Amino acid sequence: MKLLFAPVRMLSGILAGITGKKLFARLWAIVDDAEPPKPEQRGTTWPKLIAALLLEGAIFRVVRGATDHAARRGFAHVTGSWPGKKR
Repeated sequence: MKLLFAPVRMLSGILAGITGKKLFARLWAIVDDAEPPKPEQRGTTWPKLIAALLLEGAIFRVVRGATDHAARRGFAHVTGSWPGKKR
């Protein structure tokens, strides 16, 4: 089952990344008009950088987890077998 689920998981991971990136951009636009700060930028302040990293990390983790779980549920619905640990 792991082998059959691998392409599904890879595709869902790509979709989660795209979705997370777009969601972060929209939410950051509410927080600040400027682009989100990057760690390599010299003039970045600590509070703004930490806020951006926390928001981005939380969004990506939630989107990735939800997408992975949805992919597993769909796979189980189609094949009748859960790909992974039951508990």
